[in-house]
Amino acid sequence: MSKWRSRELRSFSEASLAIASAIRSERHMRFHLVATVVVVAVGLWLRVGRNDWLWLLGAIAAVWIAELINTAIERTVDLVTLEIHPLAKAAKDTAAGAVLVAALFAIAAGLIVLGPPFWSRLTG
Repeated sequence: MSKWRSRELRSFSEASLAIASAIRSERHMRFHLVATVVVVAVGLWLRVGRNDWLWLLGAIAAVWIAELINTAIERTVDLVTLEIHPLAKAAKDTAAGAVLVAALFAIAAGLIVLGPPFWSRLTG
């Protein structure tokens, strides 16, 4: 195996382990994992179309990306200072705000994509 391929596989492995660590250590990551499974299951049950899957998967990815970046920022701030500092708080709060924006987008996308077919199934 080439040196390049070995480095790439190691990088992929380390990134995957970091995601798993975040899921184990962060309550919100576990919530997003459950929400992801539920949304995908409902999407499969409702047999949503290809374009709808793009919206759902894009929204899911946006939340996961924001939450992973938020976790990285929180850990970095905690590493840099143990003091309660206004800038440390602002950094953490801003990162959490990014997660909130992504989550609100995901909720809206989920309601728009899954709401009508779900309602049709319920009212039959």
